[in-house]
Parts: sequence; C-alpha cells; structure tokens
Amino acid sequence: MHYFLRALREAAKSWPLLAAALLCSAGVAALWGANIAALFPIIEVTLRGESLQSWNERRIVDARGRAEVAEADCQSIKTKLAADGLDAAATAKLRNKLDTLELNRRGDEAIVYSGERLKPWLDRFLPADPFQTVLLVVAFVVVSTFVKHVLLLGSTLLVSWVAMNISRNIRLKVFDKALELDRAQFMKHGSAGFMAQVTSTSEMLASGITSVYGGAVTEPLKILACLGCAMMVSWRLTLACLLLAPVVGFLMVWLNRRIRGISKSILSRSKGFHHVLLEALNNVLTVQAYTMEEFERQRFRTCTADMLRTGMWHTFYHALANPITEILGIGMVATSIAVGAWLVINQETRIFGITITDQPMTVPGIMIFFGFLIGASDPVRKLSGVITGLNVGTVGAQALYPLLDTPSKLAEPAHPRQMPSPHREIRLENVAFSYDGIDTVLKDVNVAIRFGERVAIVGPNGGGKSTLVNVICRFYDPTAGRVLLDGVPLTEMSLHDLRRRIAMVTQQTELFNESIHYNIKYGRWDATDAEIEEAARKAHAHDFIADFPDGYRTMVGPNGFRLSGGQRQRISLARAFLRNAEILVLDEATSQIDVESERLIHEALAKYVENRTVIMITHRASTLALADAIIEVEHGHVTKRPAAQHRAA
Repeated sequence: MHYFLRALREAAKSWPLLAAALLCSAGVAALWGANIAALFPIIEVTLRGESLQSWNERRIVDARGRAEVAEADCQSIKTKLAADGLDAAATAKLRNKLDTLELNRRGDEAIVYSGERLKPWLDRFLPADPFQTVLLVVAFVVVSTFVKHVLLLGSTLLVSWVAMNISRNIRLKVFDKALELDRAQFMKHGSAGFMAQVTSTSEMLASGITSVYGGAVTEPLKILACLGCAMMVSWRLTLACLLLAPVVGFLMVWLNRRIRGISKSILSRSKGFHHVLLEALNNVLTVQAYTMEEFERQRFRTCTADMLRTGMWHTFYHALANPITEILGIGMVATSIAVGAWLVINQETRIFGITITDQPMTVPGIMIFFGFLIGASDPVRKLSGVITGLNVGTVGAQALYPLLDTPSKLAEPAHPRQMPSPHREIRLENVAFSYDGIDTVLKDVNVAIRFGERVAIVGPNGGGKSTLVNVICRFYDPTAGRVLLDGVPLTEMSLHDLRRRIAMVTQQTELFNESIHYNIKYGRWDATDAEIEEAARKAHAHDFIADFPDGYRTMVGPNGFRLSGGQRQRISLARAFLRNAEILVLDEATSQIDVESERLIHEALAKYVENRTVIMITHRASTLALADAIIEVEHGHVTKRPAAQHRAA
C-alpha cells in the first residue's frame, strides 16, 4: 500500500484538476439525493390535490396543536410527580412518559420552526396549483439528472486524464530506467520484464488511481448523501438498516486480500507470457531450423493457459464482490420494509421497546425513506468495482516503484570531470571482475593503451575478451581496481562524455526497424545526407544500398532481417565511421563478411584508424595485421605484447 500511496501523491500534484473533479463528484452526490427527495412533494402532497403551501400551513398548525397538547400533558405529569404518595414504579413510569412527551414536543416545535422558515420560500418560488407543482418537480428532476451526468462526465474525464498522465509518466520512467541500468540489472529483468511493466503493470496502476480519485470519491459521497437524507427521516431506523454492514465489511476485507493475491499472480504470469512470446519470435529462425515449432507452441499454450486460469479466478472474485455488496443493499431495503411496514400499519413509534421515530410514519414518508436506501444501495454495489480497482492499482504500484527505485550500478558523479579530447591513454590498474561474485572473469589486469594505438584482443571463447571491452566502455564497473582515462577514473567522468568518444561494432549487429538512412544516421544524428553516403562508401555499403529500389530509404525490418549478415555488419560499420569517434571498438566486426568485402573493409579501416585508438576483438589473421599490439586474454589473465612479437610466436 505504501507504493500505491506514493502514486496517489504523485497524482495529487495535479490538484487543480482533482479539486475540480471532487467538486463535480460532490455535485453528483448532491443531485443524486436531491432527485430522490424531489419526489416527496409529489407523493405526500400534490397527488392528493393539495398545494405545497397549504400542506406546509396544515403541517405547522398540526404540529403546533400537538406541541400545545404535549405541553399540557407534561405540566400534568409534573404536577403528579410533585405530589406525595407515588411509589418508585409509578414514578419511573411517569418519568418515562414525560421524557417521551418532551421529545415529541421538541420534534413538533422543530416542525413548526422549519415550516415557518420554509413558508416564504414556498410562496415565492413554487406555484399554488398542485399540477403545476408536479410539472415543476418533474422538470427539476429532468434538468438535475442532465446536470448530474454532465458533472459525472466531467469528473470522469478529469480523473482519467490525471490517471493516464501518471501512467504515461510511469512508462517514461520505466523506459528511462531500462536505458540507464547497467547490463547486469537490465538482464535481471529482461526485455520481457520491461515490456510487461510498460504495458500491463502501468495500466493496473492507472486503473487504481482512477478508482480512488473517481469512484472512491463519487460513490461514497452518493452513499453519504442518501444515508444523510434517510437519517433526517429517521436516524434510528437508518442505523437499524445498517446492521449487516459489519458482516459485509468483514467479507470485503477477505475478498480484497484474495483479489490482491490474484492480481500479483496475473502480473507474474504476464511477465512469463511476454518472455515466451518475445523469445520465440525473436529467435524464430532458430526455432524453425531445429523444428521446435511444436515445442514453442506448447510453451505458449501452457503460459496462456496459466493466464486463463488465473484470469478466471480474478473474474470469479471480482464477480463475487457484487453479490457481497448487494447483500448489504438488499439487507438495508429489506430491514427498512419490514420495520417501516410495522410502524406504518400499527401507527407505532417503537419496535421491541426501542424508539424508532418521534412521530408515527406516514406512507409517503416511508416510501421516500425506501427511496433513499435504494439510492444508497446502487453506489454501494458500484463500490465493489472501486475496491477491485484499488487492489489492482496497489499490486501495480508494488511492482513498478521498486523497479524505479533500483539505482544503476553505473552511478553518475555529482561533479563529473571534464577531460580534453582526444585522450592520451586508457589504463587498467589491478582490475578484477566477476558477474556473480563467485567466478572471477578478469584477474588483476594491468594494461595501458595509448592514443592512436591499434590493439587486437585475442584468446579462447569465454576467456574474458568481451568483458575487458565492456569494462573499458564502462558497461560494467570493475569488481576491484579501476579504469582510467588520462589518469582520471572513469567513475569520475559522465557516461555521456565517455561514450561520445566511442564507436562500437559488435558481432551481433543491432539494427532498428527503420530505413538504412535512419540506422546509419544513428551514429551522429546531426549528420548530412552527404556525410551518411560517405560513411556508407567507406564501409563498402553504398553499392548494395544503391541497388535497392528505395536506396537509403529501404526499410531493413526488425533487427535488419531483410538484409544479409554481411550487409547488416557493413551498415553497422558505416554507423561507426559516421560517429568519427576517437575510440573505435570492433567485436568480431568482420566475422560475417565475405573475403572480398573483408579486404575492402580492411582497406577502409587502415585509413579510418589513423589518429584514433582502435580496440579489436578478432580471430582473423587479416584483422590482426592492422594491430600494433596484441592483448592476450586467457582465463582472466591479460598479457600485452607487440604485434610483431605475437606474429613471430
């Protein structure tokens, strides 16, 4: 609940809109009760052919007469009590009767007072003709109903805008968090986890906020308006009708816990659903190549079946909320009918010795009382949906905010050091690294790379070559030791300042589902078309791009699936060339290129690498020929030596 309250506080920053929504809700609640109360003059007065003015006059006269009689009776009883000779039982009986008469007298005096205050308003604003009064009341009901729905629409739109805006902001924060997290923490959640958070979890939170600032305000106000009016008729009878409220409250607490647990399960199943879906579709070539279609179909059927079962339980408990709350509504109405019928038929004010009303109730009075209770029962029923939304929002908040509060291990310095460009040296001092805290991938690495030096990193698979590059580019911080640029630790530089100096080409080429022009321009967004074409020519990509009907505007498809592996890698090289960075990192960058293209690219690299630092992970002898020095990585140990010495060995 703590996280959901945090979401509500964020929503409360839009307090002008929420205040307007609250006023609309208050207006809806007032008109909800007023529409029911407006029926009273029709039932009580006008259908008898009597005007409201004459009814009010008669009511004042009758109440004044009863008050005078009660006053006389009270004086008589007081005289008897003052006399001697009464036993204790008789005295107690007379005192009880005196209290009842005093209570009735005060009630009649209140009727006289209210009637006299009401008289000038009735004379001024209401017609004396009964039928015209009916028409006026009907018109009031129609107009107030229209106004009520306008206010309800306004409240809904205002609250929905606030909730959707919060949901959008949450999505932006989740997306920002995904981009800023270090790789280890990103992989902990995975693309599927972030996808679920951005989609379904954010929707759950928005639903909860809408429920609180929408239904959780409007519906209780409706209930309070109707119960308040009912208490004005008879507060004791109203309390009697609420006897089932504690039982229903207990059931709703139990139901809330069940719905919250099911909502958590739905969220967990949703993450699994996205995980299976994205894995199968992103690796569809492998799935088809190894004839695993049926296996993946079964995985998907299993996870969707789990979601179906969990969803059905959620639907069951959600549907169960309606009958539970309806029990309260029906119990209220049934109690009022039974007790009210007894009081009206027998013209009593007590039942089981308990005083229910000060005056015997009339048929119109009890009907209006029924109307108020029925008016309260409808929002009570709708309140079950509000409670469900509240639980769903709470679960969404509990999933989202811990993720948003997760700090990146790649902390930005409060006051980053500004370094000159180009740099002079990259140095690793006593660097060690472990992904899991158990197996050490790099061990006590001490190596320096001068500016303009071309370094090839070689070694067996799994030896730590890519990890060494990731530490230099600060995708990870070392477990021990430090990486320095011109003597300044990378942790004291801003990530943007460091990475703007780096252009990278990886073995697993990553392209966006956009045009070739877009993917090359991603290297430097302010580049001109001429510069983009020049970078493509350097990477020997221009010729095959020009052969496409749409040229540079050709869409490459998701992750470039419309291109061959060699074409994807050359576009990635063009993107790196366009960046014109002082550090070029090549991770098996020519592994998927044919021999002729590789020769041409090596020629381009030989020109491009001048006056910049080049770090190459490679197994190819042709690429090693470009290197000035070789860094050998084997089982976490790093050794650097001149390239000539390596070739001689």
